[in-house]
Amino acid sequence: MSAAESSRGPVGIGVVGAGVISDTYLENLTSFPDVRVVAVGDLLPDRARVQAEKYGVPRSGSAEDVLTDPEVELVVNLTTPDSHINISSRAVAAGKHVWTEKPLGLDRVAAADLLAAASAAGVRVGSAPDTILGPAFQTAKRAIQRGVIGTPLFAHTAFQTQGPDLWHPNPGFLFAEGAGPLLDMGPYYFSALVSLLGPVARVAAAGSKVREERTIHVGPNAGSTFPVEVPSTVSVLTVFEGGQQGHSLLSFDSALERHGVLEIHGTEGSIVLADPNLFEGRIAYVKPLGVLRDGATPDQQWIEIEQEGVVVGRGLGALDMVRAIAADRPHVASGDLAYHVLDLMLGAAESAQANRFVEIESTVAPVPTLPDGFDPFAATL
Repeated sequence: MSAAESSRGPVGIGVVGAGVISDTYLENLTSFPDVRVVAVGDLLPDRARVQAEKYGVPRSGSAEDVLTDPEVELVVNLTTPDSHINISSRAVAAGKHVWTEKPLGLDRVAAADLLAAASAAGVRVGSAPDTILGPAFQTAKRAIQRGVIGTPLFAHTAFQTQGPDLWHPNPGFLFAEGAGPLLDMGPYYFSALVSLLGPVARVAAAGSKVREERTIHVGPNAGSTFPVEVPSTVSVLTVFEGGQQGHSLLSFDSALERHGVLEIHGTEGSIVLADPNLFEGRIAYVKPLGVLRDGATPDQQWIEIEQEGVVVGRGLGALDMVRAIAADRPHVASGDLAYHVLDLMLGAAESAQANRFVEIESTVAPVPTLPDGFDPFAATL
């Protein structure tokens, strides 16, 4: 059965890219009854073989082996960012649906061409991050929709770290064109903001590069250096089509390790959400203090919200895609959302260079919430 047709029973998945991130994908995808991983491919076939054996996947080989496998209906693209468009486009040309790691691509034209080709072929494209499908984010989104903070007005996000060169054995690609904190971590924060507040109309940004070279600290290449090609700290101001504002700080230069700051402030309160790079975490909100009289103190009570739903991890977006295809409904982490997020991030990079606001030409329809009672471990197909 081709990917363009409706499938009944578990959907065949092929994974391209057997690097570090493949472990969490394979662990989760091999546990979902609605999908079956049938092949793993990599530029290094031996690495694909090791991962296939580790997770009980029947076949392994090259990327081409996965793309031509007749049992593969959906390709999970876990390659490096500079290969995302190439692998995704080849999958679409083979008539297969695609779930890709973020970002969707590195330039607007190639990403738009991918989505157009997928539409013409009758296949779907989805893209990380799928943390916006996690129970923490979905619970918080439903709370905002219920009005716990009134009308959202503005947002603040922050991701600060000393840099992935302190722990990654091959961190050069994270400081190369197409990455840096803006395109590596930005998709988590901006996908969350667009899902909550709608599309972005214009963006302004400032960026800095503290060092031209950085050093690898762990692994077999420890002590060697690599170039820093993009800003390692970026501040982004987003103005949404609905009139709300957002400020985001993304840094690989911070002595203070502070991850996952995501706040939405509204007319009737403020809410803090879980780290958008995680699938679970704390959700809480406060109400306005009101008028302080007669020595009242400005103490505010945080009201905790218990997250609802089953916690899993990466791969949830691919599962939602196959179920959405079967149900003929939109999937949550869509290619259109990923394109809009890419567009605004590239706009931020252009703004940082030109020192001006950049208008964002793309838009995206309201991002759906997961269906009620979504259980990854139920057999529904």
